[in-house]
Amino acid sequence: MGLVAVASAAALRPASVGRADTISQTTATGRIQVLQRDAIVVKQNSNSLTYKHFDLKERRVVTVTLAEMSLPYHVQKSSASERQSIVGLWKKFGFVAAVTDISGATTKVYDAYLDFYPPGGRGSLLESVPPRTSFPLLVAGGAADDIDFEKILRVELNNHHLKITFREGSAKEGEFLTPTNQPVEVRFLGITDRYDPSSEQVFDFALPFQKIRKIEFEH
Repeated sequence: MGLVAVASAAALRPASVGRADTISQTTATGRIQVLQRDAIVVKQNSNSLTYKHFDLKERRVVTVTLAEMSLPYHVQKSSASERQSIVGLWKKFGFVAAVTDISGATTKVYDAYLDFYPPGGRGSLLESVPPRTSFPLLVAGGAADDIDFEKILRVELNNHHLKITFREGSAKEGEFLTPTNQPVEVRFLGITDRYDPSSEQVFDFALPFQKIRKIEFEH
């Protein structure tokens, strides 16, 4: 599992930015193998190691848990300032949006994505429905479309009814097409300027669709 998650923002890192936590493992032949750089370890005990990092393919911060094995993991931990620098780097490569809630307050959100929760609940995520950086839309006539954040300038929301304005100027309206038959609450999540690098969560902003008036993406 750890090897799958090796991809990070390392190739994009300016030389002046700290490397944050580096996770490695000694192989059976005694060689040190680096599994992840630019990470922040949030939990480690005799059973497992949990860290977060920026996943370039997903365009968001993700959490990875590695089960402790006979070959132990080693963590080279960074300073608080280096961890803050890495979070600053993560914020440069995800989707950025200004989210206006129904009261009129606007929050700038970095590394934005959608995720799915039990309605009104604080329980676990619906793990069978993965997070996403796109809006599945059901338009008039029953046609479905999956619109990536990359193409969007603005989304205006009225509960689950969306009006999406594209970067090139056209617009499309329809209902959010929930990718599950289970009761679900769709939330827009991400990191704000108040995010704590040591947090076990990969977000500090989460707002249900019912409480959002408008989302404007920066490009």
